[in-house]
Amino acid sequence: MALEVKLGQDLRLRQQLVMTPQLQQAIKILQLSLPELEAIVQSELEQNPMLEPLDQSPAEAASESEASDPEAAAQANGEPLPPEAEGAAGANSDDDWETGSREEKPASSVENEARDAALELKELNNLEKLDWREYLETYSNNWQESPPADSDDDHRSALENTPLRRSSLEDHMMWQLRLSNLTESDQQIGATIIYNLNEDGYLETPLDELAAQLEVAPAEVERVLARVQCFDPPGVAARDLRECLLAQLQNLGMEESLAARIVSNHLDLLEKHRYAEIAKVLGVTVETVGQAAKIISLLEPKPGRDYGGDEPTYVVPDVYIHKVGEDYVVTLNRDAVPRLRLAGYYQRVLNDVDVAPETREYLQERLRSARWLVKSIYQRQQTIFKVATSIVKFQRAFFDHGISLLKPLVLKDVAEDIGMHESTISRATANKYAHTPQGIYELKFFFTSGVKGASGEDVSAETVKEQIRGMLTTETPQHPLSDQAISEMLRARQINIARRTVAKYRHAMGIPPSANRKQIG
Repeated sequence: MALEVKLGQDLRLRQQLVMTPQLQQAIKILQLSLPELEAIVQSELEQNPMLEPLDQSPAEAASESEASDPEAAAQANGEPLPPEAEGAAGANSDDDWETGSREEKPASSVENEARDAALELKELNNLEKLDWREYLETYSNNWQESPPADSDDDHRSALENTPLRRSSLEDHMMWQLRLSNLTESDQQIGATIIYNLNEDGYLETPLDELAAQLEVAPAEVERVLARVQCFDPPGVAARDLRECLLAQLQNLGMEESLAARIVSNHLDLLEKHRYAEIAKVLGVTVETVGQAAKIISLLEPKPGRDYGGDEPTYVVPDVYIHKVGEDYVVTLNRDAVPRLRLAGYYQRVLNDVDVAPETREYLQERLRSARWLVKSIYQRQQTIFKVATSIVKFQRAFFDHGISLLKPLVLKDVAEDIGMHESTISRATANKYAHTPQGIYELKFFFTSGVKGASGEDVSAETVKEQIRGMLTTETPQHPLSDQAISEMLRARQINIARRTVAKYRHAMGIPPSANRKQIG
């Protein structure tokens, strides 16, 4: 059977979504946090000559461009446009951005730049004529003879503004190793031990492996390890939790105490809070075991905790929500968003008829990229402002009274309110924070699921967690509340919730079960 191939034309009408590079950039910028956005802008400033930072204050920028184009001034500052101007600016026409950027730089800047370039060439010529041998012979390196020009205190950088390098566990341990009276070979073994510690301060590498690596006897490594375990912090370089706790008790002079005996022989029972069995084996009262357990609970199970971990991340709010009279006002954090403008000098170069074609093509491409970046940042600010305003409308009770009155809210509610897609709301609330009268919260915090109440109204899951946290805070340590007891107490407050749901919320808050919260004495 022969196969016949035919060529033909078929005309069809269909719709499809095309993700242009500009749209992809706008979506990417929308979901960035403020530090990530700052990094993207800094990278673009280094690569795109058509962009320059707006160094002057927002008030100065607005006053300069307000007379010619108030809409462009609002866009430069990242502010929402007034309602009557939204229709005209909705298309994001190129003329608006060109007008605002051309008037931001005076026309005489070309002459100034030419004059500066001539001065630089003159200074370079003077440096070439300088007799460096005579200069070095007469130059004085004595700081007492001639104080520097910037010796005034006003020109010095404040000491508290100088970044401090965080000391790592390895640096802290190596500093102690160098101060010890160990021989050079022992210090080499000690350094190998120190650099094999994990971030919690434990030595997980077997001693036989370290000995083979150093080509020494395992007994030598064991001897140096005993010296390293005497360093600060107490319990460092231990091979397991039992050895770590015993080293800390020995440092406190409690190596013969009941707490040391419990750690040495009954650590598994202690983890399960089975105090009665420990008391029966050791022949002491349960109250005495409880007192020893309190001492053990004060020890540090992770000696390297204070030296490890990532650098702290500081939260910068994207919006501020303040109460003015009886209403809440949403304002954007304009100071945290990088403010940009189009470089007027290169725009004039682009309009010069004597510019080479390849230069003109390059500048036009960079100009389009710069416009899209500025527009994307502006649209990002507009979207965050609308989302925050909608959240204030839905969560008015929270801003008045706190988490206890937080209402269930989903992305679809806000999307329908401001006329956007749910995916856009999700991107606009990711890693964005709001400064509210109740504290600083991530925008995603306001979107929570609901739990059916006895009265028929839904209760926010965050509200239920807050009530569970309050119950556990006021419980008796000797008789902690079980999950079933918490479920019954919530049912008495008109919140129908199962025991397993209580356990899920308790686990999400990092609270151990009642058996592990129980205390003796």
